[in-house]
Formats: sequence, C-alpha cells, structure tokens
Amino acid sequence: MSSPDNRSSSFSSKTIDTRTKKLATAAILATLALIFSYLESLIPLSFTIPGVKLGIANLVILIALYKLDFKYALAINLVRILVSGLLFSGVFGIIYSFAGGLLSLLVMWLLKSTNLFSIVGVSMAGGVAHNIGQLLVASLIVSDFRMFIYMPILMFSGLISGIVLGYVCYYILNRSLS
Repeated sequence: MSSPDNRSSSFSSKTIDTRTKKLATAAILATLALIFSYLESLIPLSFTIPGVKLGIANLVILIALYKLDFKYALAINLVRILVSGLLFSGVFGIIYSFAGGLLSLLVMWLLKSTNLFSIVGVSMAGGVAHNIGQLLVASLIVSDFRMFIYMPILMFSGLISGIVLGYVCYYILNRSLS
C-alpha cells in the first residue's frame, strides 16, 4: 500500500510531465511559426496590395490555442512576432505584427471560449481581426485614416486566409486525435 507521500510525489511528477510536454510542444510550435514566417517573407504578395499576406504562421497560433491554451498561444505568438520581426521585417514589422497578432489572438480566444463557432469560424474572425489591428496601427503611424480605404481588400483577404487556415487546422487537429 502506498503512503500519502508517494501519492503526492506521483501526482506532482505527473503534473511536471504534463507541464514539460506542454512546454516542449510550445517550443516546437514557436519554431514552426518562425519557419512559416520566414517562408512567408519569401513569397512576394506585397507587390499587389500592401499588407496582404497568407498568414501561414497564424496556423500555428490557432493550433496552439486549441491544443494547449491561451497562455501558451500568447507566448508562442509573442516569441514569433519578436524574433521574426528582428530577423525579417524590423521595428515597424514588429509593431504591425504585434497589433494584428494580439488582436487576432484575443478575438479567436473569445470566440473559441463561447463554443458557438467552429475552428473555421474562429480562424476567419482571427484573419479579419489581424488585418484590422494592422490597419489601425498603420493609420495611427501615418496619422491618416484614409488608410482604411484598404479595409475591404484586407477584410476579404483575411476571410479567405482564415477559411483556408481554419480548414487546415481542422484537418491537423482531427488527424492528431485519431
């Protein structure tokens, strides 16, 4: 028969194992998000409409939100934004990504926590929120709200990107559960 001390130590080791697994998963996801950010920096979509991107790094954030929790998704997002900004886009890139990434994550977390929206719906809202966050910062930096003339295009691109990434996330999460 095990003593209470053994039960408490096995509980704490299970808790530590769970935390270690979550931390290792978060580190892998942060690395993957950085790789996706790099790949996205190689795809020249900005020659068409400024600010239009695929947002493939946000796929990792969406997966983290569903597989881990908000705190881990936030940490992964902040690491990705800071490191990829320093490596690929500079200070203004960090500012734009920070605004879009945090607003997007907040909206996705709020919608996910209601249990009323599918992964695709949450992803669509995240894509639109990301573009709204970046547009707000851009209009504040240049002190010109005429930047919102891009809003319909950015909303549409956010919706399309959100749909695609939402379906990919749905597929990945269902494959990992089987």
